[in-house]
Amino acid sequence: MSKLAGTIAVITGGNSGIGLSTAERFVAEGTYVYITGRRQKELDAAVTQIGRNVTGVQGDVASLADLDRLYAQVAKEKGHIDVLFANAGIGALVPIDQVTEEHFDKIFNVNAKGLLFTVQKALPLMGKGGSILLNASLASIKAHPNMSVYAATKAAVRSFARTWTLELKDRGIRVNVISPGFTETPLVDTVSMSPEQIAQFKAGTVASIPLGRWANSDEMAKAAVFLASDDSSYIAGIELFVDGGAGQV
Repeated sequence: MSKLAGTIAVITGGNSGIGLSTAERFVAEGTYVYITGRRQKELDAAVTQIGRNVTGVQGDVASLADLDRLYAQVAKEKGHIDVLFANAGIGALVPIDQVTEEHFDKIFNVNAKGLLFTVQKALPLMGKGGSILLNASLASIKAHPNMSVYAATKAAVRSFARTWTLELKDRGIRVNVISPGFTETPLVDTVSMSPEQIAQFKAGTVASIPLGRWANSDEMAKAAVFLASDDSSYIAGIELFVDGGAGQV
């Protein structure tokens, strides 16, 4: 039997990487999925790739108006949400002495503010048995140079999950965090480094991963299916590290 049969899910940042892989997994498990993305062309391509039981809604999670439009459409077409994966996020490698106010605001507006309001505005559509997944990062517990602002946003995500687990327990809504380790996604190619620097960065990190490689986005999607489904019915408030052991040993 499909693990998510008959459910309705919303995945922000579902047009690429972990979000897209999770949308594909969810649909395969019986979910109807709404995915969001800022770029219409990539969003359309993702909808085509998924192929069925999916609707793409263009929008930016940092825009509260875009979130309102997303949930208005879901409410009109489906009436409720069973699973929310607040996945959208951005990153950049910037040394502390080069951090600007613009950089700080940009990363926090998407990764922290955007995630908070993604969850808040979904709650009127969620009821008992609902599952909320938050995408954080290994960076929430393990330091890497030039990632101070990004890492701080992911630590905030972890903190949100603890508080919201208590706030939403009486509504029967579970909140959990997925914290990916180093994962091959398009985000890696947008971190303000040259291809040579990216290759060097990857080579340097592999040595710290017990499993000896970076993950692929489908490995994160499998974890998301677990936390979204009844297989994890007695799991709440956790941070599940899908990191090849990098943050655990």
